[in-house]
Amino acid sequence: MTEVIDNKRQHGIDYYSHMTCDKIRSIRQNNRFSKNLFPVTASMSIVIWLILSVSLHATPIIQGCQILPPNNIWNTPVDKLPVDPRSSAYISAMGANTTIHPDFGSGTWDGGPIGIPFNTVPGSQPKVPITFEYDDESDPGPYPIPPNPLIEGGNQSAGDRHILVLDTDNCILYETFSTYPDESGGWDAGSGAIFHLSQNDLRPLTWTSADAAGLPILTGLVRYDEVASGELTHAIRFTASDTRMAFVWPARHYASNLTGLQYPPMGQRFRLKATFDESGFSSHVQVILRAMKRYGLILADNGSSWYISGVPDERWDNDTLVGEFRRITGSDFEAVDVSSLMVDENSGEAGQIAYLTLARSGAGKGTFTAEGLSCMPDDICSGTYSVGEEVTITANPHTGWVVAEWNGCTTSAGNICTVTMDGDVAVTATFLKRPNIAVSPRSVNFGVSEKDITSPPRSLTVRNKGTAPLIVTAVEINGPNAAEFKQSNECTVPLTHNGTCTITVTAIPAASGTRVAELIIQSNDEKKQSLRTKLRAKVK
Repeated sequence: MTEVIDNKRQHGIDYYSHMTCDKIRSIRQNNRFSKNLFPVTASMSIVIWLILSVSLHATPIIQGCQILPPNNIWNTPVDKLPVDPRSSAYISAMGANTTIHPDFGSGTWDGGPIGIPFNTVPGSQPKVPITFEYDDESDPGPYPIPPNPLIEGGNQSAGDRHILVLDTDNCILYETFSTYPDESGGWDAGSGAIFHLSQNDLRPLTWTSADAAGLPILTGLVRYDEVASGELTHAIRFTASDTRMAFVWPARHYASNLTGLQYPPMGQRFRLKATFDESGFSSHVQVILRAMKRYGLILADNGSSWYISGVPDERWDNDTLVGEFRRITGSDFEAVDVSSLMVDENSGEAGQIAYLTLARSGAGKGTFTAEGLSCMPDDICSGTYSVGEEVTITANPHTGWVVAEWNGCTTSAGNICTVTMDGDVAVTATFLKRPNIAVSPRSVNFGVSEKDITSPPRSLTVRNKGTAPLIVTAVEINGPNAAEFKQSNECTVPLTHNGTCTITVTAIPAASGTRVAELIIQSNDEKKQSLRTKLRAKVK
C-alpha cells in the first residue's frame, strides 16, 4: 500500500524491494496515514439521473462464505449508472493511453507469487498476537494467522506484504499490511482490519484498513475459479499512481497530498465502456471484461495506474493475460457516479433498484415525461427507481399524432401509463397519425316526399383517412325536424386506416313544406369531434 509515490509494480512485485524496511516505513509514515479532513460525500457529487438503490444478484462465495451481502456496493452492478462528470479528467490523469495490466498470474516473480494470495482457516484456528504501527486506525488482535501463511510477494518480500485470512466457519476476514513475524511467534504490521462478511459495515470514518482506501482487499480480487465458472460478480480492485486527497463512498480514507480535481479520489468507481468489443479476446479474459462493464473497478490503493488485482493461481496463463490486457487502455474506461446508491454513509449497503426503459414503437412522433426519466436525442428514455415505486409516464404526441397503444404498463389510459417497478420494466408506446374522419356525402336531400310516408333509405359512408383507429362514439339527429328523420348504423368497431362504415338515413315527413335536420357524428378525431351532415326533405 504505497501512497503519493509510484511503486511501479511489474508482474506483481513492487519496486520498493530494493529499499530497507525502515526506509519503506518512513516513507509511508510521512504520506500514508495523514488524517482525512476533506472526505468527499454524496452531497458534493453531481447526480445526473435519479438513482435510488440497486437490484440483487449472485453473490461471490468462497468455501461457503458469501463475500459481503448481495446488496453490498462491491457486489452491485454499475453498468446503467451515470458517468461521473469528472470522468475525462480522471482518465487523463491516470493515463488514457496507459495499458491495463493484470497484477496476478501463475508462477513467481522475483521469488514471490504474482498477485495477492489469501489464507483460509477454520474457526478453531489459534489466534496469535499482533501489534500495529498505526494502532489508532487498526482493529486490535489477536488474529488467526496460521503458521507459514501466504504473504503477498512471498516470505522474503519487502513490498506491501499483505496477509489475508478468511475464517470459513465464522465468515470473518482478517487483513494486514506490511506484516512481519516478530521474535515471540506473533506479528508486527503497519495496519490491520477485520470484516464480518455477512454485514455491510464500513470502517470508522477516516480509518485506513490493510488498503489505503479503508476497504477490504479480498472482495475485489479476481480469482481463477470464478473466472473459470464463466461469471465474475463483483467490482475489481485496482491502483492509480496519483490520487486525490479525498475519498468517496464506500472508501473511508485517502493517501495523498494532491488536491487537484483531475486526480481521482479513493473509492472512485470506473467501468469498461459498454461499446468496447470483447469478442476477440480469450474466454477467460472475456469473463473479466464483462465484469468490468457490469461491476466495474474500485480505486483502492496507490500504485501503478490501471493495475488490476487478483489471486495467484498456477492455472493462469500469464502470456494470455498480459498480452490481451495490453490491448486495452485507460481511454476504454469511464468513471461512474455511484453516490446516489448510498443508503447510509456508514454502510456499504446499496438499496434495491429497478431500471425503466421507454421507447417509441414504429416511426411515430412523440416524447415522454416522467420524474427521474432521462431521454436521449433519439427519444429512447431510461430511469432508475426504487423497487416497488410507482412511476407515472406521460406521452406527448407531436401535432397531428396520438398515442395508439402502450405496452409494458401496469395500467394505461390515453396518454398516461402507470408502472409499478417490481423489477426491470421496458415500456413502448405507439404513436400514430391522428384519426381523420371523412363522411360522404356531406348532405342528403331526399327530394319531394309524401307526408307520413317513409322515404327510400340513403347511405352515408364514414371513412378513416388517418392512421390511428377512428372510433365513432355517437350518431344522432338534431334540428327543427329531427323527429322526422331516422338513422341506423354499423359504426360499432374502430376503423383502421381507410376503414369504412355505413350510416343509413330515412325521412318520414310529418307536415307539408321543407323539413330539415342535422346528422351529427361524434368520434375521437380531436380536430372534428362532431361532424355535421345536413338532412333535407320536402312535402307537397
